[in-house]
Amino acid sequence: MRSLVTFLAVLVGLGLNIATAQEYVFKVLVNKGDNKAKASGAEWQPVKTGSKLNNGDQIQVSEGAYLGLVHSSGKTIELKSADVYNVSDISSKISGTNSSVASKYADFVLSKMSSEGEEDINANHRNYMSVTGAVERATSSAALNVMMPSSVEVLSNEAIVRWTEPKEAAGKAYVVTLKNMFDETILTKETTETSVTLNFDDPKLVKEKLVILKVSVKGEAGMESGEYGIKRLSGQEAQTIEVNLNSLQQEVSGETALDKLILASFYEENNLLVDALTMYEQAIKMSPDVPEFKDAYAQFLIRNGLGNK
Repeated sequence: MRSLVTFLAVLVGLGLNIATAQEYVFKVLVNKGDNKAKASGAEWQPVKTGSKLNNGDQIQVSEGAYLGLVHSSGKTIELKSADVYNVSDISSKISGTNSSVASKYADFVLSKMSSEGEEDINANHRNYMSVTGAVERATSSAALNVMMPSSVEVLSNEAIVRWTEPKEAAGKAYVVTLKNMFDETILTKETTETSVTLNFDDPKLVKEKLVILKVSVKGEAGMESGEYGIKRLSGQEAQTIEVNLNSLQQEVSGETALDKLILASFYEENNLLVDALTMYEQAIKMSPDVPEFKDAYAQFLIRNGLGNK
């Protein structure tokens, strides 16, 4: 009998330990600066991406630092002011039920940043490409390389398209041409940037199911990209993805750079690479002084074969 009681006690103890190990209030999604955390009665320890924080813990955010946290409910919060914070106080300001959807994509971001974030992206470019495989290019020998596959689907009404800048094109303007499937030009845009934002609610585009994009350097013959097909996702496939996206947006509103990062992971998993790229661009614009967002973007480009060859 005593051995049975002891055995049951061990099982109960193991169960409690496992439950405790699985529970957390926050996970660190993005960490910039000399930030630290400590449990009650413990010493301050450096914060790392993926660190778990619980009630009773404290966080010390350093001057000029940034800490992006994801709550167990899936909601995100950014700490930008130098101060000491109580995890329980931060958690009390977050309402809502747990979202397995939001947590899933937050974990997706963490897995990518943890496995790749420590590496030198440029030094390991070949390694990334050999592991993930390259996405087919429209014209590999073209003077301009647009950062997307030769044929791509988009779900959102707005998309950012970016391309690399040849040395010969420095300081010059670009012309972005959009044609319909009948090879008729329906829209042209001129820019001095190496990106353009397309609004598919534009009257010239709203009825088009497929557009063909081409980028050229203004006034420079032969300085152009290949042609890239952009198809609006529709039908049952679009409806299914939108249902899942709506569930995710119940907890991740898209109002912060962290939200954009999680939404980018959703689009990437659904192979909507232009939508994902757009989210990364928006995240960087919202937090331009946090290099971790640029690092995550670079990892995304390399992972999907969209960076420079």
